[in-house]
Amino acid sequence: MNKKTFLGAVGAWLLVAGAVQAAGDPAAGKEKFYTCEGCHSIPSYSNAYPSYHVPKIGGQTEPYLVSALQAYKTGARKHASMNGNAGSLSEQDIADIAAYLTQLEGREQEGPVTGDVDQGKQVAAKCASCHGEDGNPPAPNFPRLAGQYESYLVKAIQDYQTGKRANPVMQSMVQGLSEEDVKNVSAYYASKVGLSVVKD
Repeated sequence: MNKKTFLGAVGAWLLVAGAVQAAGDPAAGKEKFYTCEGCHSIPSYSNAYPSYHVPKIGGQTEPYLVSALQAYKTGARKHASMNGNAGSLSEQDIADIAAYLTQLEGREQEGPVTGDVDQGKQVAAKCASCHGEDGNPPAPNFPRLAGQYESYLVKAIQDYQTGKRANPVMQSMVQGLSEEDVKNVSAYYASKVGLSVVKD
């Protein structure tokens, strides 16, 4: 993908992400989050099969949370539990939950890091324009990766590589990564302070 095509795709994604966001009420979102607590408020909780840590979402960027929940709601993004939970949410519910989660502050890094962080930092250099040098993005339209569980990031990257997750920009960025690269870049982001398990 050349630079012009890449920037065009990023711009289109930003427009979509910005267009779907509504004004959310953090206080209302905290109340509505109760349906999410069973998975996202338990430190080191794992998805049953395939096995990977349930993602940390405390402190995630608001536009990304909105777009992710809407994708689960419509079925564009597949996960049985998430599709079921998001399917019953209204647009206002989604906006409120996102507003609540995004205001939460990151805590100290928590979770296993098994890859080579130094090698991962080198791989992450190609991701910095969107996700920031340390996984804290320069713009809220991009997801925060800092502090995310290593195993979740590995799963997400693999899903982009296989086409299970459809985002042309991400798919083009990760296609050339080896299994070792994927583990190491995931370890690098996991080693940073950013996202947290929701324990507010």
